[in-house]
Amino acid sequence: MNCCLFLPFMLGIPLLWPCFTAIEISTTEKVKHPAGSHLRVKRGWMWNQFFVPEEMNKTNYHIGQLRSDLDNGNNSFQYKLLGAGAGSIFVIDERTGDIYAIQKLDREERSLYTLRAQVIDSTTGRAVEPESEFVIRVSDINDNEPKFLDEPYEAIVPEMSPEGTFVIQVTASDADDPSSGNNARLLYSLLQGQPYFSIEPTTGVIRISSKMDRELQDEYWVIIQAKDMIGLPGALSGTTSVLIKLSDVNDNKPIFKESLYRLTVSESAPAGTSIGKIMAYDNDIGENAEMDYSIEDDSQTFDVITNNETQEGIVILKKEVDFEHQNQYRIRAIVKNRHVDEQLMEYHVEASTTFIRIQVEDEDEPPVFLLPYYLFEIFEESPHGSFVGMVSATDPDQRNSPIRYSMTRSRVFSIDDNGTIITTNPLDREISAWYNLSIIATEEYNVQQISAVPVYVQVLNINDHAPEFSEYYDTYVCENAGSGQIIQTISAVDRDESIEDHHFYFNLSVEDTKNSSFLIIDNEDNTAVILTNRTGFSLQEEPVFYISVLIADNGIPSLTSTNTLTVHICDCDDSGSTQTCRNKDLMLAMGFRTEVILAILISIMIIFGFIFLILGLKQRRKQTLFPEKGEDFRENIFRYDDEGGGEEDTEAFDIVALRTRTIMRERKTRKSAAAEIRSLYRQSLQVGPDSAIFRKFILEKLEEANTDPCAPPFDSLQTYAFEGTGSLAGSLSSLGSAVSDEDENYDYLNELGPRFKRLACMFGSAMQSNN
Repeated sequence: MNCCLFLPFMLGIPLLWPCFTAIEISTTEKVKHPAGSHLRVKRGWMWNQFFVPEEMNKTNYHIGQLRSDLDNGNNSFQYKLLGAGAGSIFVIDERTGDIYAIQKLDREERSLYTLRAQVIDSTTGRAVEPESEFVIRVSDINDNEPKFLDEPYEAIVPEMSPEGTFVIQVTASDADDPSSGNNARLLYSLLQGQPYFSIEPTTGVIRISSKMDRELQDEYWVIIQAKDMIGLPGALSGTTSVLIKLSDVNDNKPIFKESLYRLTVSESAPAGTSIGKIMAYDNDIGENAEMDYSIEDDSQTFDVITNNETQEGIVILKKEVDFEHQNQYRIRAIVKNRHVDEQLMEYHVEASTTFIRIQVEDEDEPPVFLLPYYLFEIFEESPHGSFVGMVSATDPDQRNSPIRYSMTRSRVFSIDDNGTIITTNPLDREISAWYNLSIIATEEYNVQQISAVPVYVQVLNINDHAPEFSEYYDTYVCENAGSGQIIQTISAVDRDESIEDHHFYFNLSVEDTKNSSFLIIDNEDNTAVILTNRTGFSLQEEPVFYISVLIADNGIPSLTSTNTLTVHICDCDDSGSTQTCRNKDLMLAMGFRTEVILAILISIMIIFGFIFLILGLKQRRKQTLFPEKGEDFRENIFRYDDEGGGEEDTEAFDIVALRTRTIMRERKTRKSAAAEIRSLYRQSLQVGPDSAIFRKFILEKLEEANTDPCAPPFDSLQTYAFEGTGSLAGSLSSLGSAVSDEDENYDYLNELGPRFKRLACMFGSAMQSNN
């Protein structure tokens, strides 16, 4: 039985799909499709695919019909639809096999549905044929506009770029089926951005179509449109914006704002002083706007340096200026970019220049000496007031103030108002050969303006010192020495300075030449030798000889000195050596030195012993000045468990140890006649300064200190503490008693016996004085 699939109109064009024949065969074999393709035929069924246009708004859109060749039209067969979308998207008429779409389909969401169909005999409920699979494809329509997915677009391109320079490529995407006609074929066009930019229609590449200057406009907004269906009528479109920024190139040279700058500088300004600023402007930015300033013709007085932060030119002073020498300068400054590419040199052929006029301001300057330093010479031993030299300073200002001169701290030289230096004391080259002076010049019109110059005075030598022995000579000669024996070699020194080398001449005095036992021979190398002039000497008769040696120098005038050489006669050993005599003298000298050292040490020991003795005596005297301090008066406790010793018991306690804490003591009852005495409870209280006994004690101690010849001449503090506590017999003192009423009397002490007679007398008299 034949079955045909009829599809509805798509895009307004009626489509008639060819009929397909379902052939029932017993075996599987290949059957040729009417359109030329090969289909595989299963037993009883041959199914193809169905096409459904997307976005169909019709409800229960009829897709096609399924019909078994076994169906005889008696409605005994039931058709069922299985698979994805069956029942929800697609439904089938169980009696006729018609398939319907009950929802709108979107190919961009899903373009293919695979379903299964089954035919069941409704009388038996059993499948007539096995399940067969078929496909429903959603055909595309142009329902999606192009979209630019990489928005926003931004590009940077150098200014002044030539035509055709690549800027950026934009790309749009169309969700429609690219294989279905021209639905997804896009064309790009430029809606905004002419005449500076262009776009390639098929690639979306944006290129420069005209040169642009960043200094005129530094960014552009370009609007791009993309259309599908290659721009045919009914096509959909989408747009996007591209921000194109122009990066800077160094196509502008710096130019000075002013053609003439006027600056001033003080003549007192030191080198390196900033005297003003100049400024050039450059339309470029960043590194391209960095510039360098310079002075044309390389001025020796001024220079210009660049402030890298502000790009200003700072005019500085290379060396000091002088108003009196030149009061005005005119220089020319040049400015150039620091970084210029070779291909952009055409924009920087001629550098910008400006003139700078600098006016020098006059200042009151200190005096100026004619020379930076002065060097004078004068002979030693020159008389007082001798001329040394003259210095001169002038006022560089126009008013030409008179100058006064002074000298700092010199006892040998002085200077007058004319700058003349003279001596005030004799000069000795051997003491000081050079003098460094400082001369100060002061303006009379302004004493604050001063300047100083160093003056060096060299003292020239005159021959005022005679030569002398270079050292002390200890000379010995043996008793049995023969004539002509050399006993000593001598040399000389001269404290004078000689232009030539010193040369000394040695001779004996006239007396020694006639009668001397010794001779002298000049070696003519500033040394001489002493020789014996006879044979044999006697230690007993003449142990020592004194030889007068005359030494003359080669100065002008020549000076001669007489030097005495002492020669000792020595009892030499068998070998004729004088070393034994030298050793004896050395030992004698050493012995003398040892005795002196010992005497000094003994003297030092005696002095220190005397000092220690004095310190010991002083310390001992300090300890015995106040013998009471050796006793402890702070808290002495004396126990009186029995009767006191009466008048003779005076060593038990000191009545002045009075102060103690307040303690009630109970007096023991006596078994004698004192039993009638009423019971009293005593309380030892602090004895104040108003107590007569306490005051009397202090006065006695003060009198004792005043009359003591050994008392120290300094203030001393003696502290008297309290009477001790703890006596079982109770307090024996009435001072500070807790019972202080006027009825208290101490007459009962007279009844206690002779041992309390002194207490009775003491306290009885105290009560009478209080009353």
